[in-house]
Amino acid sequence: MVSRNKRYIFWFYVLNVTLAEFGASAFRNQAHAILDHSLLSDRLVHGFDLSVFFEMLARPEFGPTSASSWSAMFPALLFFAFTALFMPGILQGYASTYRLPREDFFRACGRNLWRFIRLMIIAGIIMGIVAGILFSIRGALIKSAGESTNELLPFYTSMTALLIIFLVMSTFRIWFDLAETDVVLSDQRAVRRSIAKGFHHTWRALGRLLGAYIVTTIVAAFFLVGGLWVWMKFVPPANVLGAFFVSQLTLLFLLIPRFWQRGVAVGYYKQYMVEPIPEQSFTTPATPAPATEPAVAASVPPTPTESTVP
Repeated sequence: MVSRNKRYIFWFYVLNVTLAEFGASAFRNQAHAILDHSLLSDRLVHGFDLSVFFEMLARPEFGPTSASSWSAMFPALLFFAFTALFMPGILQGYASTYRLPREDFFRACGRNLWRFIRLMIIAGIIMGIVAGILFSIRGALIKSAGESTNELLPFYTSMTALLIIFLVMSTFRIWFDLAETDVVLSDQRAVRRSIAKGFHHTWRALGRLLGAYIVTTIVAAFFLVGGLWVWMKFVPPANVLGAFFVSQLTLLFLLIPRFWQRGVAVGYYKQYMVEPIPEQSFTTPATPAPATEPAVAASVPPTPTESTVP
C-alpha cells in the first residue's frame, strides 16, 4: 500500500526540508556573523569542537539564543498543522484501489480538517497525562533502586521502565491512528464514536497491531543507525555536500516507517472495521396469469341445414 503511493512520502519530505530551511535561517544568520570573520571556524568545519561551539553561542554579537530557538519552533508547529491538513487525503489514497485524483485528495483534506484537529487535541491531552504519570513512576522507581546495594539495578530499572513506557505509548498511538482512519474512511462527524471504535479494536487486536508497529519502529532505528554509521565512516568532516546528502537521505528513509504505520492502520480498517452492509432479500414477484379473453358472441348466424328435396 505504501509502495503504491510513494509520492506522498516524497512530497512530505519536500515539505519537511522546506520548513527546516526556514527554521534554520535565524541560526545560520547568527553564526555567519561570527564564523565568517574568525579563524576558529576551521575547528567547526573540519570536525566539531564543542568548546568552540559553546564559545560562539556565548559571544555578545551572536545575540540571544532564544531568537533562533523560536525561529526553529514555529516551522515545527507548522509541520504538525500541515500533517493534520494532508493526512486525511493520504489515508483516503491508501484506501483507494486506484490513483486518487487531486480533487478527491484535497476534498478529503478539507472535509476532515476540523475532525483531525479535535482528534489531535484529545490525543495530546490523554497521551500527555499518561506519559507524565509513567515518567513520574519511572523517576520514583529509579530513586528507590538507587538506595539498593546493587549498582546496576538503577540502570536496569530505567531501561525496563522506558521499554514499558514505549509499549504503552505505542498502544495509545495505535488507538488514535485507528480513530483517525475511521473518521476519514467512514466519514464520521462525531469523533467520539471513532475514538470509542478505535479503542475497542485496539484491545481486540493489540498483539497483532503492536507487533506491526514495533517492526516499523525497528526499521526506523535501522535507518537511523545505518545513516549515522555511513556519515561517520565514509563522509569526511570537510565534505559538507556529502554530509548534507547522507543526512537528507536518512531523513527521507525515516519517513517510510511513519507512513508504513498509517498503512497498517488503513489495512486493518479495511479488513476488520468496515461495517458489513446488511443483506436484503429480494422476492421475485409471481408472474400474473394471462388474462382470459371473454368469449365473443358469434356475429354470423349459424348456417341453416339444407332441406331435403322430396
